[in-house]
Amino acid sequence: MFALIEASGKQYPVQEGSVIQLDSYQGNLKDEVVFERVLFIRNQDQVVVGRPYVEGAKVKGIVLRNGKSKKVVVFKYKPKVKYRRLTGHRQPMTLIKIQSIES
Repeated sequence: MFALIEASGKQYPVQEGSVIQLDSYQGNLKDEVVFERVLFIRNQDQVVVGRPYVEGAKVKGIVLRNGKSKKVVVFKYKPKVKYRRLTGHRQPMTLIKIQSIES
């Protein structure tokens, strides 16, 4: 079973057993998460497209880890004036394992 969900303003393709990385989802470790904004479901030969969401569809998952993603390096440079700035940023993220897709 395959689904397309909307979370944190972005769309994520999910399957049962897959792990997705969300931008800073508020949830504790081992909490159950339910996504009700399901845009698309494909089950074998049956395809359901929502307008904008599929009614009655839910995707359930569990929070695996809260933390920070890899560092993004920001380097500013202007030639001939000795201007160099190096900064970094680590975006908060949450790993969620998809357990079931219900339609």
